[in-house]
Amino acid sequence: MNTTMDIDSLEADSHLDEVWIKEVIKKAGMKLKWSKLKQDKVRENKDAVRRPHADLALLTPRSPVVTIMGHVDHGKTTLLDKLRKTQVAASEAGGITQHIGAFLVSLPSGEKITFLDTPGHAAFSAMRARGAQVTDIVILVVAADDGVMKQTVESIQHAKDAQVPIVLAINKCDKAEADPEKVKKELLAYDVVCEDYGGDVQAVHVSALTGDNLMALAEATVTLAEMLELKADPTGPVEGTVIESFTDKGRGPVTTAIIQRGTLRKGSILVAGKSWAKVRSMFDENGKTINEASPSMPVGIIGWRDLPSAGDEILEVESERRAREVIDWRKFEQEQEKNKENLKVIEEKRKEHQDAHRKAREKYGTLHWKERSFIKYQKNKEQKPLKLKEKAERDSNVLPIIIKGDVDGSVEAILNIMDTYDASHECELELVHFGVGDISENDVNLAETFHGVIYGFNVNAGNVIEQSAVKKGVKIKLHKIIYRLIEDLQEELSSRLPCTVEEHIIGEASVLATFSITEGKKKVPVAGCRVQKGQLEKQKKFKLIRNRQVIWKGTLTSMKHHKDDISIIKTGMDCGLSLDEEKIEFKVGDEIVCYEEKEVLTKTSWDPGF
Repeated sequence: MNTTMDIDSLEADSHLDEVWIKEVIKKAGMKLKWSKLKQDKVRENKDAVRRPHADLALLTPRSPVVTIMGHVDHGKTTLLDKLRKTQVAASEAGGITQHIGAFLVSLPSGEKITFLDTPGHAAFSAMRARGAQVTDIVILVVAADDGVMKQTVESIQHAKDAQVPIVLAINKCDKAEADPEKVKKELLAYDVVCEDYGGDVQAVHVSALTGDNLMALAEATVTLAEMLELKADPTGPVEGTVIESFTDKGRGPVTTAIIQRGTLRKGSILVAGKSWAKVRSMFDENGKTINEASPSMPVGIIGWRDLPSAGDEILEVESERRAREVIDWRKFEQEQEKNKENLKVIEEKRKEHQDAHRKAREKYGTLHWKERSFIKYQKNKEQKPLKLKEKAERDSNVLPIIIKGDVDGSVEAILNIMDTYDASHECELELVHFGVGDISENDVNLAETFHGVIYGFNVNAGNVIEQSAVKKGVKIKLHKIIYRLIEDLQEELSSRLPCTVEEHIIGEASVLATFSITEGKKKVPVAGCRVQKGQLEKQKKFKLIRNRQVIWKGTLTSMKHHKDDISIIKTGMDCGLSLDEEKIEFKVGDEIVCYEEKEVLTKTSWDPGF
């Protein structure tokens, strides 16, 4: 409008000249700023990857990596202890393994086997899966007196997914109620067919307690390893897998790893996940310093800048500069992924908003502007800011928590259990922060800000931290056993739920006659009753029941025995009652129940599954 342009000649998709655009914008009293589209530079992939397979001539034999799996309390750690002649099981909290351990065992015949001890508890599924991925052979431990249990089945599944052969160790054969044949038959249902039944799974009857037949188990493992012809390339850059990672007070981030290719030496530069290390020192499972680690060896590595996650792939690179380049690329890639996901969410939200807006417009479409304004005013009036009391109620229905664990795998296990939380309609569970290591001042400050609770698994909180937490009113709950921690969390969630009120009946009476007495100018209906059960107490609450329907609840104005006012009437005695509501008419045969209300704590409906 108001330009020399012929508007009639324009179509909806006509191309406007720059001159006209400038003219229109100028007339509208605005400034025009042209900006050119920036072209995104495509970043070059700087990631580190595994080398191609080595020439078969370069390969040398290596010792097998064997993972011990099975249900909780079937004797996995005791079995390992007997093989290593050590006492790990005795020192474990609650007698259950909660970490993945890597040990090198030398057999009398000179062979070496690397054993991975995995937890059997339901909570540690991810650790077991990781154990199955890095291993050559799985020893499935089943107790002869207990048979095939839930985690036994899960362990078989992990071994199958990783395509790893199984050796069956039927443990606790020294017990009177042991039945190894039953175990073998039960396993047939899961495609684990023992040699006795024409399959290829070796079954060894052992007793970890007495040490019976353990050498036979070791030999069965070595025989299977020989058949698999395990070889590795001990030259060139190192490749491996992080089994577990944790933070040590004096040594910083530490990882337990298994070397799969190459030979690891002091001073090597490694990358794993989004972290890198210059190897300061290495140690074996007994804490003894070693100078080099060859394929199949479990090794502790010190010198990490950050803590890598359990299950990350370790690769050796040529320099610190290259390591930083790899880490930068991986972080960039993760950011891109995150941006893509965020865009998706934003698009969905935008669509929702547009639909809602369109619906609202349709609703207002036919109305007069006055009516429309009035409806909008009504709507805004409903959206009052929350009062303090309401806000407190809303906050009590959220439990913010901070999780700290001793090793990466423990934190992962706890987070996996929390993923099963399905009772958000009762109380929301909000994870504010999680990490590896002892509880710090930062955790306490976070918990104070969010009014949360700190849960520590196998970690400590120093005196200073505990005092600071008490001062700030922050709860710190430390646990050594994972299911105790989860039980505590369930209790904490239950404590946030509103109490339910339960009625406890104290006494019951039936109405035998009705009459009325005059008080001043009023006629008051009175029920002549006999107590059938328990006793009636005047101070408590009462209800009137007719034909099994409650028709009144409230308190009594008077309770008399003959002509005396009394406060308690016992079974078999007669009394006259009048209620606090005059409109209620009594009928012969009505029941009057005396009861008290008690608040009962509600339990959370969340069941983590163990």
